[in-house]
Amino acid sequence: MEPKRGKYDTNPLDEDVAHRADESFGRNGSGAATDDIAGQTTPINRDPQTARAARESEAPTRRIDDKVTSYPSVFVPPPPRATASYQPPRVAPSNIYQPPPGPPPNIYQPPPLPISPGLKTVAGLGIQERWALIAPYIPIWLGIVAGFIELLMVPRSEARVRFHASQAIVLQLGMTALSALLTGLSYIAGGRFTGAGLFRAACVVFLIIGMVKVWKGKPFVIGVLEQPRKWLDEKINPRK
Repeated sequence: MEPKRGKYDTNPLDEDVAHRADESFGRNGSGAATDDIAGQTTPINRDPQTARAARESEAPTRRIDDKVTSYPSVFVPPPPRATASYQPPRVAPSNIYQPPPGPPPNIYQPPPLPISPGLKTVAGLGIQERWALIAPYIPIWLGIVAGFIELLMVPRSEARVRFHASQAIVLQLGMTALSALLTGLSYIAGGRFTGAGLFRAACVVFLIIGMVKVWKGKPFVIGVLEQPRKWLDEKINPRK
């Protein structure tokens, strides 16, 4: 009975193929045995391109390790070449030594020493400032003359000298005017009014006090005389 085949059984081989093959090769004794062929084997192909045609195909094994060139390894540095590499020119021994650099220059400059008040020279007069400050306060007409000379000779850059010169001139002119008024009143009173002499003495003492303060560099400002002092300083221009 023929075995049942499935829908997907697509084996084209017959089940008796193996049995018939054994019978055809004589494994079961029914086939003929292979005949021996006597005689020398003759070459069947003389094409020189075949492996048997090459003479060196049957040659003994040769050592070729001494002729094989191996590739250099990336982990082993190559040996130095025999060619001479570039060498920089040698410097003469006399030029090798370089003296140590010297210390940097002293950039810091100490500030100039302050000039003591009153010791600097006044431009236009050529004398020390303290002498130029006290000269206009000299009593009587000498101070007034000295004050006018300073206003004419001293430039406006010497503001301190011009300030005391103009103040002393206004002060002494005011004292002179009041002294003359008191003297006239004394003559009118028949010599019995002695206030003119006391006023002149007080003016001399006041001027001496002003000279001492100015000499020591202390402030000496009379507020009542500020406006006429400015007017006089502006009207008298220094000579060029």
